[in-house]
Amino acid sequence: MKVAIYVRVSTQDQTVENQILRLTEFANSKGWEYEVFSEVMSTRKTRPVKQELLAKLRKHQFDAVVVFKLDRWARSSTELILDTKELIDKGVGFISVSDNLDFNTAAGKLHFQILSAFAEFERSLISERTKEGIYRARNNGKILGRPVGAKDKPRRRRSGYLLRMAGERQKADQAKGQHKALDEYIR
Repeated sequence: MKVAIYVRVSTQDQTVENQILRLTEFANSKGWEYEVFSEVMSTRKTRPVKQELLAKLRKHQFDAVVVFKLDRWARSSTELILDTKELIDKGVGFISVSDNLDFNTAAGKLHFQILSAFAEFERSLISERTKEGIYRARNNGKILGRPVGAKDKPRRRRSGYLLRMAGERQKADQAKGQHKALDEYIR
């Protein structure tokens, strides 16, 4: 089996060496072939190594991805659920060594379903709190949305424009010797 080992730290002051040591030992003990993908100094929005790895996993270049802990793969439960669900649906395994989770096994699938339920519950709570905050703000007289700006001026009526353009076309035609009623130019 060929696996991708993904390790990540958030700052340059931290090291991925501990994760690599544990994960390569794990892969060697299973007799797996592996490639290490190391992400250093990642932010919430930019993780190019992870994106590169996801592209390779989507092309089935690896049978599974192995991480040290779930929080090394994703920064939120929603991200974790979405990413792992995509991988599982594509037949790519997901293994978290420290959490002792293998989403290919029956127990791992159960854990995944429980994690999914908690992530959905968390999203629902956030939505409810947001709606309550908006309701409270409106009751306190707060005007929501972006401030009115220059682009919010009412649109000019086009009727004057259409008449003016029709008149110009009529005059041009009259200069050529063609005479039509003004209403024939308005369409």
